[in-house]
Amino acid sequence: MPSSELQSLRQQLEQLQQQNNLLTARLAERKGAGPAPDQQALADTQQRYRFLFEAMDEGFCIIEFFDGPHGPLSDYVHIEANAAYAKHAGIENVVGQTLRQLVPDEADGWLARYGMVLRSGTPIRFEQELVVTGRHLDICAFRLEPASRKQVAVLFQDVTARKRAESGLKRLNQELELRVAQALAERKILTDVVEATLAQIQVVDLDIRWLAINRAARDEFQRIFEQVPSVGDSLPTLMASRAEDCARGLQLWHRALKGEAFVEVAEFGEGEQHRHYELRFSPLHDSNGQLIGAYLFAYDISERVREQKRLRKTEEALRQAQKMEAVGQLTGGIAHDFNNLLTGISGSLELSRNLLGRGRHEQIAPYLRTAQDVCNRAASLVHRLLAFSRRQTLEPRTIDVNRLVGGMLELIRRSVGPHIDIEVFTTSASCRANIDASQLENALLNLCINARDAMPDGGRISIETRHLPADEQVAAHLDLKPGDYLALSVSDNGSGMPPQVLARAFDPFFTTKPVGHGTGLGLSMVYGFVRQSGGQVRVYSEPGQGTSVHLYLPRLDSASLPLSEPKPTARPLRELRDMTVMLVDDEATIRMLVGEVLNDLGYAKLEFADGHSALAALQNGASVDLLISDVGMPGGMNGQQLVAAARQLRPGLKVLFITGYAEQAVLGTGVFEPTTRVLTKPFSLDTLAQRIEEMIG
Repeated sequence: MPSSELQSLRQQLEQLQQQNNLLTARLAERKGAGPAPDQQALADTQQRYRFLFEAMDEGFCIIEFFDGPHGPLSDYVHIEANAAYAKHAGIENVVGQTLRQLVPDEADGWLARYGMVLRSGTPIRFEQELVVTGRHLDICAFRLEPASRKQVAVLFQDVTARKRAESGLKRLNQELELRVAQALAERKILTDVVEATLAQIQVVDLDIRWLAINRAARDEFQRIFEQVPSVGDSLPTLMASRAEDCARGLQLWHRALKGEAFVEVAEFGEGEQHRHYELRFSPLHDSNGQLIGAYLFAYDISERVREQKRLRKTEEALRQAQKMEAVGQLTGGIAHDFNNLLTGISGSLELSRNLLGRGRHEQIAPYLRTAQDVCNRAASLVHRLLAFSRRQTLEPRTIDVNRLVGGMLELIRRSVGPHIDIEVFTTSASCRANIDASQLENALLNLCINARDAMPDGGRISIETRHLPADEQVAAHLDLKPGDYLALSVSDNGSGMPPQVLARAFDPFFTTKPVGHGTGLGLSMVYGFVRQSGGQVRVYSEPGQGTSVHLYLPRLDSASLPLSEPKPTARPLRELRDMTVMLVDDEATIRMLVGEVLNDLGYAKLEFADGHSALAALQNGASVDLLISDVGMPGGMNGQQLVAAARQLRPGLKVLFITGYAEQAVLGTGVFEPTTRVLTKPFSLDTLAQRIEEMIG
């Protein structure tokens, strides 16, 4: 099986096993509550996992390391193996047996291979002989996360036949090279050598004529091309009945006759005769090293290809099932939270209306404040969802992360309380990054509050910054590009997380906090923000030992880059000026609210409900200093198309997009033009006013 397919299969198995473990843990936590849906989900996941596990033609096992008499992690036990394990390895009933019980003389070599995978987390692929059974195995091994499980999964297949064929091919090549001069003079000798080989073999000269062909190859050729080949015949002539197959075959032979040794998988024949072959070409030299021809070993792999296609279909079905399960979980969580928020808004407004009807105006204010607060919570929830999906609008600028941490300390201390000690360790190296400062502040505060919640009786939070140069190996381990990074870490000595909780730490709406004390979007928001910023997040935790969360952010090494300072938020009152703002939005409510802000600021305004009407006004000579436009609008012209057309008429026109979409949906590449800004809905009217003033001013 190709390495890409092994990698895909590995990911599927790992995901299914994680689901299995997590559902089992959830059932254990809710034991006695009769959670029939969880039980059914567990049964479904286990059934899918078991089906794929047992259906694989490749051998598969999961091993778990432990400390043995020979030292730490000096042995491992087989905790799971499929039926194909015995077929490929030649050893039965391995579950429950340790490596040193099975192959004591070979144990150190296998431990060295798999121990490296366990320590580094980097998958490997290699070939090695299992001496006790004489089997040569093609092996792919990868660590099952988290690393604290000390488990490695192993996929392998028996390639002994291929190894023997390669060895025989090598011996045959040596014999052919020694005897080729005599063989060419006496063809029978060459034919005898070829006929002694069980695999399909053909030997041709530089004119693409057969020097030798054995019975297996002759029969296969006749089945595909309906011609009987003989020594001395021309390959192109006998293959001419199948034009496409002839062209494909000659292309491969020409490569071999130029001296190239290679392996190719190709298909020949039509209908019931259609077959897949693994073709191994090698050049043929005489005793003086002169190229005189080429030979081919062919293996029919049609059954293997069909099995791989069937397995891919099974994998696709599993991926679809997992996707639908994830969508169901996500939409269920969103619906739950938004229904609660909408109830708060609707109830507050209904009470306000009733009080107005009774003339009790003085009692309305608390309910209006409640509705506003709930709206802010709804906006925050959408913001967190966008952060989780890495689709939020970021405004990166050059900041000193050490300075940001120092500026946050007082707020963090007030948030976590006096029973928590705060320690800060900052690096002396350059700690600059091009990142959204407010999002990083939110992430740091969120992590500190999570740490506080893990230490209800008090404890210690450590905040650390350090420089991390990531070479190819380190970058691959962290799933990052090689380069310079700075690490911002938050660690606590609290209760820690068990493996089943740690595995779901970044899942949306997953929380271990009581109802009403968390949405379950905190860590997923941090993860989405950091990944969108080109970084990575890693969490390490052990029950009773605390938790460490590490944010790896791209580091700016150039001291010449100036630090960005936040702009003042207060806006002065303006008098009426001769400036015009064009407002385009299909939502009447939005036009009303933005229009009131423009009136308050003293600007003239032109309002339109669609892009075509706005563009017509510009074509008729309307004077506009700023264009404010929604992105998604009906009528065949969206905001982006309107702006593109408007700038053909007015190059350099200032544009403010107001949108419920993410920045990437507006700008594509995410790069701001100097005259373009984005404000995502929902926004406060003060924020809108400030942005308008900044752009026109």
